[in-house]
Amino acid sequence: MFDAVRSPRLEAARHEPTRAAALNIGEVLSELKPEFPRVTASKIRFLEDKGLIIPQRTSAGYRKYTPADVNRLRFILAVQRDQYLPLKVIKDHLDAVDRGDAPDSLPGGAPNAPQLVDTRMGEQAEKHSRPVSQAELQGMTGAGPELISQLENFGLIEPEAGLYDENCIQVTKSAVSLASHGVEPRHLRQFRLAAEREFALIESIVGADAKRPDIAARARAAEEAREIGEQCLQLHDALVQRAISQLDR
Repeated sequence: MFDAVRSPRLEAARHEPTRAAALNIGEVLSELKPEFPRVTASKIRFLEDKGLIIPQRTSAGYRKYTPADVNRLRFILAVQRDQYLPLKVIKDHLDAVDRGDAPDSLPGGAPNAPQLVDTRMGEQAEKHSRPVSQAELQGMTGAGPELISQLENFGLIEPEAGLYDENCIQVTKSAVSLASHGVEPRHLRQFRLAAEREFALIESIVGADAKRPDIAARARAAEEAREIGEQCLQLHDALVQRAISQLDR
């Protein structure tokens, strides 16, 4: 089901040069929407953030997706929809495929993933998603030890066993950028408090399923929580942009 490229457009793209075969995120959505009506650009970027898909990037930073990338997305979305498997289980399975291993079968009778990507995918995913040391965090973000210490003190980043995950990296990058405008870590506590309030709302909605022992129920709860969180972010952004738009009136 998942090892064939069903789109005639993508089938033709296999035989074209890499540049011609590459699709932007809007074209990928057009390919996936008929089968997965709820898929969004934010969902695809979320899967990228979690290291399940690593698209190519142009010199300007735009994402470009190969037919193999689209097939990989199709597999991930189908397994999520049909088996409600957690992303970690899917990622572990795909990581094994990327390494050339023979992974165990997925729970719930889900089909195993075929070799959907080239041999560089495993290495790229490892670099993309693995936790980093403080020295690496400083090199990636331009943050100094004092800024990192302040972010930790205000509860904005929380290393685990001395390592920082992708969320810590993003918070630190934002803090560095905001520091150039005179915004200090102490000013950012309100964002942490707002995030905690939003999470409390989300947890009140999905909490019952999240606490169930059934792995499918927990996966459904996590997916619903992600969708609610995405809408909260869009609402927040719209309200802030509306207020900013008043400045030039």
